[in-house]
Amino acid sequence: MHAWRSLLRAHARLLARLDAELQASQGMSVTDYGVLVQLSEEGDGRMRMSELADRLLLSPSGLTRRLDGLVAAGLVERHRCPTDRRGAYAVLTVAGRSRLQAAAPDHVEQVRRHFVDRLSRRQLEALADALDKVTLDTVTTEPSCP
Repeated sequence: MHAWRSLLRAHARLLARLDAELQASQGMSVTDYGVLVQLSEEGDGRMRMSELADRLLLSPSGLTRRLDGLVAAGLVERHRCPTDRRGAYAVLTVAGRSRLQAAAPDHVEQVRRHFVDRLSRRQLEALADALDKVTLDTVTTEPSCP
């Protein structure tokens, strides 16, 4: 129980701290940053909305609300799937990629300061190994869109 509660407490406090600092330095939430990162890691900068929601651990409606602000800011666009009326993509814009590149150094420094530098290499490896053992990978199979 101690390990479980420590994990929950550390996760909540770390995300709150990172979110506050990224908001202060870049005017961007950690969740918005995460959306931009996920999209940037796709070769064409686009991802099916349902897959993006799964990766970010957001509900479809939660992702929709999150994307509304990113779309309004010109950082992401929504594209309909031409072969599946139910399908839609989130697409990283040039402005979104630039915004991510501008925010990345601050976020990396903040993660390093609040997480990486507080643990030894051995502790980081053990933590990663332990968390990998409890992570359940899910595979989403949906119709593909060109």
